[in-house]
Amino acid sequence: MKTDIENIFKAFEPRHAENDTHKDRSIGATLIDAGKLTLEGAERILRLQKAEVIRFGEAAVKLGLVSEADIQQVLSRQFDYPYLMAGEALVSEEIIAAYKPFSPQVEALRALRSQLMLRWFSTELERKALAIVSPVRGEGRSFIAANLAVVFSQLGEHTLLIDADMRNPSQHKLFGLENRVGLSAILSGRGEVSAIERIPSLIDLAVLPAGAVPPNPQELISRPIFSQLMEELSREFDIIIIDTPAGENYADAQTLATRAGGALVVAHKNTSRLRATRRLVNALTQASVVVVGTALNEF
Repeated sequence: MKTDIENIFKAFEPRHAENDTHKDRSIGATLIDAGKLTLEGAERILRLQKAEVIRFGEAAVKLGLVSEADIQQVLSRQFDYPYLMAGEALVSEEIIAAYKPFSPQVEALRALRSQLMLRWFSTELERKALAIVSPVRGEGRSFIAANLAVVFSQLGEHTLLIDADMRNPSQHKLFGLENRVGLSAILSGRGEVSAIERIPSLIDLAVLPAGAVPPNPQELISRPIFSQLMEELSREFDIIIIDTPAGENYADAQTLATRAGGALVVAHKNTSRLRATRRLVNALTQASVVVVGTALNEF
């Protein structure tokens, strides 16, 4: 198992090498390589840049040869902060952190990330995993888990998102992945950690899909192999975000949060019931899970 995990982890390295190349390239060369600009267009931009003593990107936009969004995307890659343009990848546009990194919504996610870095993911205590939980379906638990994983990866943390909702899995849909082999196969002894898939369009992010829906998800996550898997993954990844099933309906969320050690409770504005949220928090606390905080989802 260890060899397979190391191979997944090392798959990040070529991507970093590619980013170093991006850093060494000019904006013009990167735009040409991306098919956003022709050599003739670059010549026109260089002439205007020299005549008016302005930046290359400013001249390109002024001539109407590229958009401001094109320039921002190139700059983001040069500074190891890539994001996607609509239709560029199989990643769903629901992953707003991947498509709209400068929006107020993603700024709120980054603020949440900062709180989690301060309150839970302490390098001194070597906490690596966090379960994302909520009482019922439809409160945005999977949405928050996916976007949090993206913003952590954008911080340069080797991040793994585990879809442990083996009742109603969704992360494979959000990231455009197949779901034939995943967590359920690993826990039942029919799969390997090679089921972890790196997201090539996003630096430092990998996803472990839920896999085929099993008849016994609670029993699978209660097996010792799950603890062994988490221990191994924690040695290779900096951040592990775990998506869970609805806490009111199943005991899975409590078990998963216990394995992670900590939980972030998600509540949806004008939808979640305070009583149900309190019951879930109390159940987690009684199971010795650290409830790191509650996130009010307004998306």
